[in-house]
Amino acid sequence: MFLTLITKHNLIPESVSGFKQCHASTLVILPGGDVLVAWFAGEKEGSGDTAIWLARRQQGVWQTPQRTVAKDGLAHWNPVLFNSDEMLWLFYKVGSGVHVWETRFVTSTDGGITWSEPRELVAGDNMPRGPVKNKMLVTSDGTWLAPGSIEDECHWDAFIDRSTDKGQSWQIIPVPLQHKSHSPAQDTHLWQGLKDEALWENDLSRVMRWDGVIQPSLWESAPGQLHMLMRSTRGFIYRSDSSDNGETWCAAYATSLPNNNSGIDLVSTEQGKLILASNPIAGNWGQRFPLSLTLSEDNGQSWSTLLDLESEEGEFSYPAIISEGDRLHVTWTWNRKNIVYCEFQIS
Repeated sequence: MFLTLITKHNLIPESVSGFKQCHASTLVILPGGDVLVAWFAGEKEGSGDTAIWLARRQQGVWQTPQRTVAKDGLAHWNPVLFNSDEMLWLFYKVGSGVHVWETRFVTSTDGGITWSEPRELVAGDNMPRGPVKNKMLVTSDGTWLAPGSIEDECHWDAFIDRSTDKGQSWQIIPVPLQHKSHSPAQDTHLWQGLKDEALWENDLSRVMRWDGVIQPSLWESAPGQLHMLMRSTRGFIYRSDSSDNGETWCAAYATSLPNNNSGIDLVSTEQGKLILASNPIAGNWGQRFPLSLTLSEDNGQSWSTLLDLESEEGEFSYPAIISEGDRLHVTWTWNRKNIVYCEFQIS
């Protein structure tokens, strides 16, 4: 397989102001061909001014990003776009930090021009239900699967939120994982953002003790045969599989793919290949460069590097990836200052 770059674009022009940091993009292609990309942006993660922003490519031209979902004093996080039956969904998290996330959503019937009022995904449930970062999967029989995860004070765990009625109700399905104690790392290659702020906890030793897997990315290899790859604290990407259309999942297990405990995403192309976007760095909270695309032609059993999206030093993280026919679309965070979009030809 070969990828040929068609276009690369920074989605946030210098004329757009109103935030200092942006992160966690998601993208979708609408039936008419428009490309939509959403992300959150504000002073920093967890600040009360963070909002969901949206950019649109219409007839090949990117429009100025718009602040789309916001509420003063409430932090917004991790949007996930999903288009189904002429209804566009936008899922997102709210809360001061990941330990207290709640999930809300808005919908649009005009391709994201106007949106409904925000609603809780599962009324009265204060767990972070629904998709946490990566795109939804609609299985061959029409079941909706939302790749979710929860981060409590000690453990990280992945789950699937499963809907057989197009999002009217949801059933949470855990992904089993045996937790273990984690020792604080002395790695000099820790992600610089962690060194600077120790994330939202302002306590590096505490952050380094978290153990588990989060932020699954899903694919279906055959009817009812489902799989996921997950970000982990253990230096490698983890995997789980289901043979019953997502009703149960095997215990999460390590792959040979390195992981720096940063977000990943993958897509199963129409050619039957898997393309993974990730930082191929081993270690808990490792550096977030380079950012690379990796190929599997045997359902994730072996992998080979396709190309580096970013190879310089910096933070290039939280990729989102989709495909349509012979086109591949990828977005990612560029040093928390911009969101980059690339389109490739697959051959």
